[in-house]
Amino acid sequence: MDITNQQKAAVLAEALPHIQRYRKKIIVVKYGGNAMINDELKEAVMRDLVLLTTVGIKVVLVHGGGPAINKTLDKMGIESKFLDGLRVTDQDTVDVVQMVLAGKVNKDLVCQIGNLGGHAIGLSGMDGNMIKCKAMDDSHGYVGEITEMNMEAVIEILNNNWIPVISTIGYDENGHCYNINADTVAAAVAGELKAEALVSMTDIVGLLRDKDDESTLIHRVYISNTPALIADGIISGGMIPKIDSMTQAIRKGCKKAFIIDGRVPHSILMELLTDEGMGTMFRSR
Repeated sequence: MDITNQQKAAVLAEALPHIQRYRKKIIVVKYGGNAMINDELKEAVMRDLVLLTTVGIKVVLVHGGGPAINKTLDKMGIESKFLDGLRVTDQDTVDVVQMVLAGKVNKDLVCQIGNLGGHAIGLSGMDGNMIKCKAMDDSHGYVGEITEMNMEAVIEILNNNWIPVISTIGYDENGHCYNINADTVAAAVAGELKAEALVSMTDIVGLLRDKDDESTLIHRVYISNTPALIADGIISGGMIPKIDSMTQAIRKGCKKAFIIDGRVPHSILMELLTDEGMGTMFRSR
């Protein structure tokens, strides 16, 4: 749909107070799902991040890469196994995870941001002693539970107005690599940085009162109410650990967290820079 220049100007004017609110503040974006495998959506996300940085907002991108990992494992004849929604990660699998996440996926994103006029540096949790972890349990193999965070490298990059692009692997005291859930890493980064917002891109419109009816979108949730929402079955299944991570981020100092629909082009801008928003916002009060 074409819009007039006057309408374009009105959109920019509406965005101004939101830009002022977030200017010089840190936004952590968790990037995954369909937005990573659709080229049009991927470009829209990267454009959003470059735009936010251009107007003075400090952006941290935390990404997964499940489809790319699955594709590489298939080519190598390694079976993908999942338990409780997490990838079972033996030594061969974690080698592939490290290669794909810290290598191809991470560098492709850095390159695309650069081609759009932005500046980014790719990191993994193994760089700059960023993410120390231990094995989550015996059943999942090299799936990590975070034990220590070091944000010095990320802060240095942000202070130079560049975008840190973080792949979600960490290491233990013996130097072993671990695969870590992207929601967990994004929430930990947002908490450590006392971010103004954590934005989690998903393949749903947000938290629904009725999971089969998108018109029942819940626009705002106070984290003190999440136990009741779990008890009522409104938060269930894979949403429970996702929202638990966001709750932990807020308790550690992140101001608010959003679940947005990453299938919609420019959903980040729609959530952060418009009056209506588009997803579900979580906050402490």
